[in-house]
Amino acid sequence: MLSYVLNSHPRSQAMMKRNHIPPYHSDRKWLMPTITGFSLFFILLVTFRALSKSSSGSGSSYDGPNFTRFDPNDALGLPVLPRFAYLITGTKGDGPQLKRILQAAYHPRNYYMLHLDLEALDAERLELAKYVKSEVVFSEFRNVMVVGKADLVTYKGPTMIASTLHGIAMLLKLKRDWDWFINLSASDYPLMSQDDLLHIFSFIPTDLNFIEHTSSIGWKESQRAMPIIIDPGLYHSKKSGVYWAKETRSVPSSFKLFTGSEWVVLTRSFLEFCVWGWDNLPRTLLMYYTNFVSSPEGYFHSIICNHKDYQNTTVNHDLHYIKWDNPPKQHPMLLKLEHFDDMVQSGAPFARKFAKDDPVLNKIDSEILKRSTGHFTPGGWCVGYSVLGKDPCALHGNPVALKPTSSSKRLEKLLVKLLDSENFRSKQCK
Repeated sequence: MLSYVLNSHPRSQAMMKRNHIPPYHSDRKWLMPTITGFSLFFILLVTFRALSKSSSGSGSSYDGPNFTRFDPNDALGLPVLPRFAYLITGTKGDGPQLKRILQAAYHPRNYYMLHLDLEALDAERLELAKYVKSEVVFSEFRNVMVVGKADLVTYKGPTMIASTLHGIAMLLKLKRDWDWFINLSASDYPLMSQDDLLHIFSFIPTDLNFIEHTSSIGWKESQRAMPIIIDPGLYHSKKSGVYWAKETRSVPSSFKLFTGSEWVVLTRSFLEFCVWGWDNLPRTLLMYYTNFVSSPEGYFHSIICNHKDYQNTTVNHDLHYIKWDNPPKQHPMLLKLEHFDDMVQSGAPFARKFAKDDPVLNKIDSEILKRSTGHFTPGGWCVGYSVLGKDPCALHGNPVALKPTSSSKRLEKLLVKLLDSENFRSKQCK
């Protein structure tokens, strides 16, 4: 019965048309687990929509997620695939790793901005720019950008969030048709293809923000919120540590502090609010976090949870697999080969923290991404053949043709758990 309902639904029919797959074509068995599994996923999203509309007691003007993902210009009425806007950042010596992440996470539909901070040598930045300019695929789709005038980024200082906001503002100015923003560093790596991610997110409401957050800040109140710091990077072009003032400040009473992971998947509409702010909240919080230790762990979190239009759009997860010591230290553990099975089964589309060129990255490339060294992660848009060391994506076809793998099922399972009606609301901005 569930399979019948799903196969008769316009979204499922459109998905089959988009991939040129008849519903019962025996030669395309790779898609069948995804289609049948989506019966539960679709029902859960419908339940989630009803739950969103019934939450008027929260005081929010949010009236439920937007399920309309059809292009009015598409005569076939096919559901529009989302677009992701990536900001991939690094520092001195990270150029090769940014290139590797770009190849692993590339898809023609997405946008990519690469930023090596001011500590990196000009030669590194130039080498990265030369690679982007020389790659034929990038030239054809014109969706990869390298920041030429680099930002100075101080560890623990507000220059980290300033640089992120700068990248977001550039993406909003240059490319306006993306749906979600994703920030990655040189220590991150994808755990699935972009075909898997685009496929699953084509069924996700476009107003959901994936951001790990909590108001139970604990020790961070005395060690992060109350101290006052000054980041010289805001005023000088030479990198140095932050300065700690002798005075402290009280916790603000006009808004509530939230904290969490600095790795996010945020909607374009929310980030437009943060950058262009049609009320004072983003500017007020930006001034507050200018003197805050590790501002990326609280800035977006506090904005989204203190505004009635966005506080009910949060999914309390950063879509990363991260391994912490017990008790957790300031930095997560470096992921190794022994963590491979756990990170794959987590269903998260990204993981961190990896050491440069660690063997586990090669295992992810060969067993999950099916990517050879120096090549793109293959997807439905790649129509070439992997022979004589050639990249199958050097010859490409329709960018909207997807070929999701079994990784999409693991992501689906994770999202079903996150959006379950019994725990979804209970973990929002509490």
